[in-house]
Amino acid sequence: MAFEIDVLITFAEKDNEAAQKSEQGWVSQFKKFLELMLLQVLGSKPNIVLKSEFDTATAPALNNAAILVAVLTKDFVQSGRCLDNVETFYKAASSSKINRVFKVMKAPLTVQEQPPRLRDLIGYDMYQLDTETGIEKEYSDFFSQEAEKQYWMKLVDLAYDIHDALMILNEGDIKSEVKNIYKRKSIYLAETGHDLSVQRNIIKRELQRHGYIVFPKNTLPTQINEVEREVKRDLEECSLSIHLIGSAYGEIPEGAERSIVDIQNKLAAETALSKKQSKQEFSRLIWISQNLKNASDKQKSFIDTIKRDTEAQEGAEILQNPLEDFKNIMREELLESQERKSVDESGGKFIYLVHDKIDDSAVRPFREVIEKSGFKVLIPAFEGELLEVRKQHIENLRNFDGAIIFKGKVNDQWVRMKVLDLLKAPGFGRKKPIQGKAIVGSGLDNFKNQNMTLISGDTNRSLETLKNFLQEINA
Repeated sequence: MAFEIDVLITFAEKDNEAAQKSEQGWVSQFKKFLELMLLQVLGSKPNIVLKSEFDTATAPALNNAAILVAVLTKDFVQSGRCLDNVETFYKAASSSKINRVFKVMKAPLTVQEQPPRLRDLIGYDMYQLDTETGIEKEYSDFFSQEAEKQYWMKLVDLAYDIHDALMILNEGDIKSEVKNIYKRKSIYLAETGHDLSVQRNIIKRELQRHGYIVFPKNTLPTQINEVEREVKRDLEECSLSIHLIGSAYGEIPEGAERSIVDIQNKLAAETALSKKQSKQEFSRLIWISQNLKNASDKQKSFIDTIKRDTEAQEGAEILQNPLEDFKNIMREELLESQERKSVDESGGKFIYLVHDKIDDSAVRPFREVIEKSGFKVLIPAFEGELLEVRKQHIENLRNFDGAIIFKGKVNDQWVRMKVLDLLKAPGFGRKKPIQGKAIVGSGLDNFKNQNMTLISGDTNRSLETLKNFLQEINA
């Protein structure tokens, strides 16, 4: 069915009142920003229409709109006309097999305060939240750093979700489209504590952009029995679960002693064991924040259990490294696995020769000795964007058998940073042990306690010592 309106935004009149006549109201600003975002995503300008509670053109607009966006506030909930608009749209869209209603939270509302029709939908929080004080307020500056972290990220999420719904509706054959979608890999991205909601959002958006189906699709219920039933059902659809653990323990459902974060992790471990026994694919990635100074005793106990309990670790890779490093691992493991062939497939052993561009000439004799000894040499990337350079570095850290840091014209601090990277290498998803690490260069006294083989002296002497080091790795 063709629709005259792509997106219909329904709202309470008070929520679009401007502080001054020369300014636009909140909803009008939201419409403008959503229009710009959808233009980028869709490639064409969408037809977005505003419909306040006092708009009399009820039926035609609601019948001819593909998507309804409800701007939720207390004024919206208390408006009979707003609720009637939602109900009318649901009746008009009753034959659809996909969700066509999205709720935007202009102000915080508990689940119980929200209209029953909208409670199960995932909300897009467009208000400002101070994670340290818990104070919530509206954005007055839509281009502040705080707005970039929350408002615009949620707006991007909303635009992509609306895009997906419009694509399915415009396709015409919904059954075929839904079937094709579910052929793609499904991932359970566990709900987090409030301190990691932004980070979870970033990961969710990246997964969706690469064609993954992300569960849960709806807000989790408040009753423990319903929570467990829905989480188990969603996990069965997935081959991977991702859990982000921070300093916040998370909300505790009614009738439960564990938090939502804790419950999801427990059920994912049970799913991993069950699927292992039936030889189905399922794995888990658990990231634990390095900053836990504000964590409660209950949260610390939960994290200790994850680290020590073998049942809690079932099917899991547990990482406690910078979040950017974790996201790089995720990209490598998930987003590019179909396009990337592991260097392991080509056979042989690999030496990661870590050096700076300034030492490119001085390191050549050492590289030649490594290659003549039967090894394949991995080298850092020096050209390209920072993310690409970092990505190549992490790929090398994941795949080397032995590593050699070359200290030529660089200073000790540079070497220390590379030594730390080697120490962190097991956290980048390595599948094999490190067989040897060495530093080559002069003035290595400051690195005697780093559990590294130190190769110093003139070039000829260093090359001979290097050969012995390589023989040990080969052996």
